[in-house]
Amino acid sequence: MNSTDQHQLQDLEGRAVVITGANSGLGLQTAIALARRGASVTLACRNEARGTTAVETVRSRVPGATVELRILDLSSLASVRRFAAGWTAPLDLLINNAGVMATPRILTEDGFEQQLGINHLGHYALTGLLLPRLREASFPRVVSVSSLAHKRGTINFDDLNSSTRYRRWTAYSQSKIANLYFTMELDRRVRANGEQLLAVAAHPGLSNTNLTAGMGTTPVLDVLGGFFKLFGQSDIAGALPILRAATSPTASGGDYSGPDGPGETRGNAVLVAPAPRVLDPLVAGKLWEVSAAMTGVTFPDLPAA
Repeated sequence: MNSTDQHQLQDLEGRAVVITGANSGLGLQTAIALARRGASVTLACRNEARGTTAVETVRSRVPGATVELRILDLSSLASVRRFAAGWTAPLDLLINNAGVMATPRILTEDGFEQQLGINHLGHYALTGLLLPRLREASFPRVVSVSSLAHKRGTINFDDLNSSTRYRRWTAYSQSKIANLYFTMELDRRVRANGEQLLAVAAHPGLSNTNLTAGMGTTPVLDVLGGFFKLFGQSDIAGALPILRAATSPTASGGDYSGPDGPGETRGNAVLVAPAPRVLDPLVAGKLWEVSAAMTGVTFPDLPAA
């Protein structure tokens, strides 16, 4: 998929879609593209004012779009539970897009290091709690948005919350490889259980979005933000791998989409390979069980592969 066929996605008329973090950037562009193809899109956002503005943006870009805002704060398991409890219809597509990057060490209200809590644990819990609604759809799909940073990531089971030593980029990379371990383990479990659900992932390359906004202000981070603005591709281009993962009729469980340009930083959306360690079922299985213990969310009737 490239920029010329962004608007030639398969017909999604009547399909119910939830996109987390859809008030700006990649999530908003994904929402616009899917609404243009007839999907019924829910923007799952933390900030009501920004979410309302995003809904208005979608409607201005896609007259007649079926789009709504529902409040979701992934840093709060209580908010995740409220959102899931309020969703009572079949859900065709869940796009786990929201994220924070390289922030100062902040704890969520549940005591999780913020990047792990929002980027991984919040989405893990949301997917598990929405699984009954996904199962009610004919061909459900879950897309998790990772990052090139996953290639530097490892899961530190001895200090998952970065309590002993906090390095913001190490914590970010850990959360992004966790997205991929989760995708691969979810795929293994649904296939072993004979289910229709597709678990896939994507990364946007180097994209100019507001993801750097939460990093704080230091000279180094100011330079980094400038680098993203200068060399990053547009959020429209960055959304293409997400759209490929979300809509490709030939997708298989465990697929990973990203740009085809140098270093996967930009370009057309194609299948790409994750870091080889992402395919380790022992690490993925252990992370799944640890995530279940931390969040209290288990996936009903979905045993280990």
